[in-house]
Order: sequence, then C-alpha cells, then structure tokens
Amino acid sequence: MTSPDQLWPAPSEAVARLIRDIAEALLARSDEVIADVTAASVQDPRYKMIAEDPVLAEADAQLVISLLKHWLTSNITEPGRRVPVLRGNEMRTFARDVVLRGLIIDDVGAWRSVERICWNWWLTACFDSTDDPAELRELVEVSGNTLTTATDDAMVALSDYVQRTREELAGGSQLQRYATVELLLQGADINVARAEGQLGYALTGSHVGVVVWVDADDDIGLLERAAEQVMRACSVDRRLTVVAGTTALWLWIPADRSPSPAELADRLRGRRRVRVALGRPAKGVVGFRRTHMDAAAAQRLLVRLGSEQKIVRYEDVQLVDLISTDVAAADRFVADVLGDFRDASPVLHQTVLVYVEEGLNRTSAAERLYTHRNTIDRRLARVDELLPKPFVQNSTEVSAALTLLRVRGAPA
Repeated sequence: MTSPDQLWPAPSEAVARLIRDIAEALLARSDEVIADVTAASVQDPRYKMIAEDPVLAEADAQLVISLLKHWLTSNITEPGRRVPVLRGNEMRTFARDVVLRGLIIDDVGAWRSVERICWNWWLTACFDSTDDPAELRELVEVSGNTLTTATDDAMVALSDYVQRTREELAGGSQLQRYATVELLLQGADINVARAEGQLGYALTGSHVGVVVWVDADDDIGLLERAAEQVMRACSVDRRLTVVAGTTALWLWIPADRSPSPAELADRLRGRRRVRVALGRPAKGVVGFRRTHMDAAAAQRLLVRLGSEQKIVRYEDVQLVDLISTDVAAADRFVADVLGDFRDASPVLHQTVLVYVEEGLNRTSAAERLYTHRNTIDRRLARVDELLPKPFVQNSTEVSAALTLLRVRGAPA
C-alpha cells in the first residue's frame, strides 16, 4: 500500500530487515563512505569556488555528512520508507553562505555525484546481503526509490532555504558590498570612484588583506571582536569588512605592514578558537586583489595541511605553500632534506629558524634566544651531524622544511 507521501509499496518484512542491517553496517563505516561522498560533492568544475574555499567546503561537507547520516538512520528506524526532509543547522548555514557569496547552486550534477557514490556503497552491500533473487530485486528497487527521493527532497528543501535567505537579505548592504568586492577580485573593469563609494573604503594606498574565521557555528560571535583586534594591531582605526559566510569575514585594512603572529596572538588572547590569515601589504586596486589572494592562500594552506595553527602570514609561508600543493610530495621533501634532524629536539629546530631569520648571524641568534654564543655554536654543530648535508649547503631547503613542520604542528 502507498500513502500520498509514499510513492512505492512498503518493503516486505524480510527486505525491511535487510535494509536495516545494511544501514547499520554502513553507519558503522560512515567515515569511509563520507570520505568518498564529500569528495564527490565538489568534483564538478562549476563548484571550484566551493572546493577551494575552506569555509564553503566545510559547510558543504557538513551538509553532505548530515544528509547521509540522516538517510541511514531513517532507514534503521523506518526501513524503506520515504525519508523525512532534514531541517538542521547545516542546511541553513550552507544556504546562507551560498547567498552571501552570490553563488548559483541549481545545477544537479554535484547532487547526482553524491547520490552515485552512496548508491555504489549501498548496492555492493545489497549483493553481499542475500542470494535470493526475489529479495534482491525488491531490496534494490525499494532502496533506489528511497535514495533518489531523498536526494530530490533535499534539493528542493535547500532551494527553498536559499530563496528565503535571498528574500531576507535582499537589498542588504552586505550583498551589495560582496558583489562589488567580487568584481574587484575578478579584475573586472570597474569605475574606481564608484567602487569606493559602494564600499565606503579607499582603494588607493596600501592594504592588508585578512581572512578571519572559526571552525564552529558556536563561535561566530567571536568574529567581529577578533576583526577589531586585527585592525588595531595594524595601528589603524578603519577597515572594510565583508561577510564571506556564516563563519568567516574578509577584511581589508589600510596599512603598509601586517602585525607579527606573536603580536596578534597577544591581542587575541581569550579568543583562541578564532583563526586569522594575513596577506602581504600591497597597493592600489591590484594590491587590493593580491593581498586578499595571499590571505586566502594562507588559509587554504592551513586547511590542506590539517594545521591547528591559529595565525599565519602569507609572507612567512609562501615557500611552504608552493612546495605543499601535493601533501605527500611535501612530506617526502621534509624527509629527504632533514633526515634524522626531523625528529630532533624542538630547541634545535627553533635555533635553526631563528638563525636563518637573523641572517645567519650567530651572535644575533644568541641574543634573541637569550643564550650564549657558544651554545649556538654547539647546537649548530649538532644540527650538521643530523642533517644529510651540512646546513650551510642547504639552508633555504632546511628552513622551508622546518617551517612546513611548524605549520603542520610538528616539533618545529
């Protein structure tokens, strides 16, 4: 029998039991399924902006994970029935992020890619669960109905959320500001005076681009206060702020220097769940775009390496960014360059980094580390014993490898 919301017959008792068993088994292996599914959700080239932005990618991943687990748990409690529409924070967050960033998500390609991956996992489990042809046929038919209908219902629900969010924010200054910023970032031919009027921000002079974000919705209240402290650390009293999603802000600060991570960490004390990426200072309209791209690249670097580092300046990690596009290759680079020194004392790692920052001046390094020059000599001698090549022959590579370790949260 079917009801108005149930478009196919309820499964037999035997098939219902199989559906429940498969759903429980896949839920227990959800980490494996999720890895495949979240990758599929952004593989379409038209979703490049989502895939390359850590905040958008995380929101997308959380929505996909929630939908998958919702479908599996629904098939445990009501096997083979039409799954109720998910009404969680993940869908509202993703809808708001999409609207704030001016994205169009009406293409079904990404949804069908996710559905296809889920179906592959499910279908394999179906064939492993029974040898009875009649049971298998009913199992596959009912499963296919519930999965495709759940996908269609989720697409409609998200579209409704997006439409309602657009109506709520229609005409809002944030949407207008983001649209102008996006044109500038794309290098569009735009009247500078008009853009400055729309933004309330001068595009002449020097800018420091900043991305401020948090990893959880519970911490979004920290964003504005953190942005204020970043601005003050740059010794200015004004900034351009663009809401780049539920959990992220983009800033442009009219300054010709970016604060050091240590200086900024001191100001952000008590807001340790906030993360900050800073671009290199740059001038004019071209600099407006370049410094933001720097900050965004620094943010992506932290996410790509799984780093828990809270504050990063692109100028400090530019070389690391270039060598770590392929994370596995970067790990091999570290192993090849550092050898046994990779697992040496953090004190030795720090000594080398400070020595490089001080222009290979041992006396300056000793003063900065509050130690004796002879101690620096002994440490550097020990470094040479551990490195595959003497440090003076490979100083740039060693420094880059140690910086990469530091960003990843290893001893350096």
